[in-house]
Amino acid sequence: MRVALKECLWEPFGDDLIVVSDPREAVIVADPRGRIAAYLEELSEGPKSVAELRGALADRGVRLSEAEVRSALRGLDTLGLVEPACRRFGVPETDERHAAGLAFFGAFTGLDRPRTHFVQRLRDAHVLVLGAGGIGSSIIQCLAGLGVGHFTIVDHDQVEPGDFAHQFLYRRADIGRSKAERAAEWVRDHDPAIEVRAVDRWISSPEDLLDLVGDADVLTGGLDGRPDAHFWLNEAAVRAGLPLVAGRMDHSRLSYYSVDPGRSACLNCAASEDLDPVEHDSAWIATRLAGDLQPADGLIAPLAQHIGSLIACEALRYLTGFESPRAAGSYVHVDLRAGLVPEWAPFPRDPGCPVCAMAPERPAPPPDPR
Repeated sequence: MRVALKECLWEPFGDDLIVVSDPREAVIVADPRGRIAAYLEELSEGPKSVAELRGALADRGVRLSEAEVRSALRGLDTLGLVEPACRRFGVPETDERHAAGLAFFGAFTGLDRPRTHFVQRLRDAHVLVLGAGGIGSSIIQCLAGLGVGHFTIVDHDQVEPGDFAHQFLYRRADIGRSKAERAAEWVRDHDPAIEVRAVDRWISSPEDLLDLVGDADVLTGGLDGRPDAHFWLNEAAVRAGLPLVAGRMDHSRLSYYSVDPGRSACLNCAASEDLDPVEHDSAWIATRLAGDLQPADGLIAPLAQHIGSLIACEALRYLTGFESPRAAGSYVHVDLRAGLVPEWAPFPRDPGCPVCAMAPERPAPPPDPR
């Protein structure tokens, strides 16, 4: 394997070396003999194998054994400064298509995982998106841009004039058409390499999803209408061992959550934490009224894009493992009145949860590379 240096700059400062690969922070390492600087300088000239690097250092008067060079590279890897030298995908069009993703994942690579590892996982991934409305359409656009290779899009609505305030998959000519079909067309136009299936179906129970979850890697989106719809998604996902990332809007507050079956609490755990209300208590009355309230759809475009992108980022964590899920077993609330600052509200896992008991055994997740 040939080793490449990531994008970084460095400068000696006394007996130390200051290295910057992220503008937000600097790494200061002791380098009294200038050996680390020598490694960086040699690798900056191009990728090298251990033998090549050892020879180049010897020409500088730094004579090291192969084991010492390997140990030093592991140290640079710990600092996040090196990665495997790869030809990316070897196809110029593919490299250009995924250039932004390859650049982004550079911050999370190491000698054991090249940049192509993450992008290839996206290209191989299958995402099941429930709902192609305000939040769902934003999720679809984000995930298609990331390069997810396979989609199943489920919706039973038709395009209406009111959708144009926050749903940018659709055009005036689409009024009256199936949202699922039109969203699938948008994905194909955006990237013909993406495989997409449209399902025009009304979801009214977990059973309505059984034939759709089998080969998916993540279930995402959300269902409007009945307040218990998210519990249907939760049960279907947990039974299939499928990570779930979904969200919704309540007035000016956006909320999303994720469920990692068998590893995190699920929505049913959250429901079991609720205390039985005292009848006619003021808090009980307020809760009942809030549950019965049916506000008008006030999801404006900036909020739809905001919550859709947050959900897409959480789905990205599950699909690639570039970092651990941030919302597993938690609601994340983002309130416009509070400046859209995220607030986490974990729901403790219920050991007796009957839904969690349905989760199949899954292999342990890979360790967080950070």
